[in-house]
Amino acid sequence: MLTVDFSRFPLAPGDRVLDLGCGAGRHAFECYRRGAQVVALDQNGEEIREVAKWFAAMKEAGEAPEGATATAMEGDALALPFPDESFDVVIISEVMEHIPDDKGVLAEMVRVLKPGGRIAITVPRYGPEKVCWTLSDAYHEVEGGHIRIYKADELLAKIREAGLKPYGTHHAHALHSPYWWLKCAFGVDNDKALPVRAYHKLLVWDIMKKPLATRVAEQALNPLIGKSFVAYATKPHLPRVDAQ
Repeated sequence: MLTVDFSRFPLAPGDRVLDLGCGAGRHAFECYRRGAQVVALDQNGEEIREVAKWFAAMKEAGEAPEGATATAMEGDALALPFPDESFDVVIISEVMEHIPDDKGVLAEMVRVLKPGGRIAITVPRYGPEKVCWTLSDAYHEVEGGHIRIYKADELLAKIREAGLKPYGTHHAHALHSPYWWLKCAFGVDNDKALPVRAYHKLLVWDIMKKPLATRVAEQALNPLIGKSFVAYATKPHLPRVDAQ
């Protein structure tokens, strides 16, 4: 289940991609399939080891084209272990809402992104997220949990302040908002509640089968209750300075 829309965020074979805070690796895997040179980085060592196993399995199965590479590594988003201007593309999905120093993370992403490079940032959308916070303290008051809710204008302002130029936005995963509202209403750790179990089955069916009816419904509902807000931006080229 991808949050980044690659029809709006073009990726060329050979692009060097950083999936920052990659988690289980869903965007990193898609970039690898598209022929990129991918680095998946996360501070969670257990998840990184699992991502590395999947990269190896994908290579063995021939899922990635010739020339594509994939590396999984532990790292700190506030101190990225890469030289300046190392990547053509940076993706950070559902991460910034967890990090106190979000401006510091943005600065690091801008530092390692090449001029003309592209960045995709996704965060929980304000409205659906606010409902979750209202229904349940346990949803966000956990170690490593969400510490802020972004309004779209606030996130875009921070992106601009970091030196990036936004070029597009959209919302995603409308069908997932009711699931999380149910989880918060019945208890975030209570997976046995009948409404939660029933809706989870619906989501699994939707992800596996991709029926037209739910695709159309989600597209229609995304502007209203999309769970994620997605922003795309570029790093401008510096003005040319002629030698005196």
